[in-house]
Amino acid sequence: MAAATAQTMGSLPSGIGICTTFPDIFYIPELVFGGLVWILVASTHVKPENPQGWVMFVSVFCFVMTCLWLFIFACGGHKNKSGWAAADFVYHLVAAVFYLSASVPLATVTLDMRNSTIVSVNDRFRFYQIDIAAVVFSYVVTLLYFIHCILSAIRWKNF
Repeated sequence: MAAATAQTMGSLPSGIGICTTFPDIFYIPELVFGGLVWILVASTHVKPENPQGWVMFVSVFCFVMTCLWLFIFACGGHKNKSGWAAADFVYHLVAAVFYLSASVPLATVTLDMRNSTIVSVNDRFRFYQIDIAAVVFSYVVTLLYFIHCILSAIRWKNF
């Protein structure tokens, strides 16, 4: 088992291998939960908009870049080129930092929403529930990107 893990951690997979090796198995959950954050934040009406705008930028940016990254790896575009293991680590580090920088203000705005008088009581409660779900998923995505980052750093070291 340890030999198989060391072999998969020391090479960059392509094709269907992305869905079966560590840390690349995290691409699908990152896309699913990142898409949920995007959808949930887009479906609320919160004042102030500025933190929500940053959360939307981060979720859309990371969703698109992760799709692109997954496509490059699945098609084998990284083969015979040096630096892809380092780039994989750097991308997931940036994504983890971005999501953390978006999750904290999202949680703060959500907590402040409890006493907001901008919208009606029914809408406030519904938006509050949606934002709580967005905060939870945002922290889940942050954790997924962070774990992917750590495992990519180990793979880069073994590369």
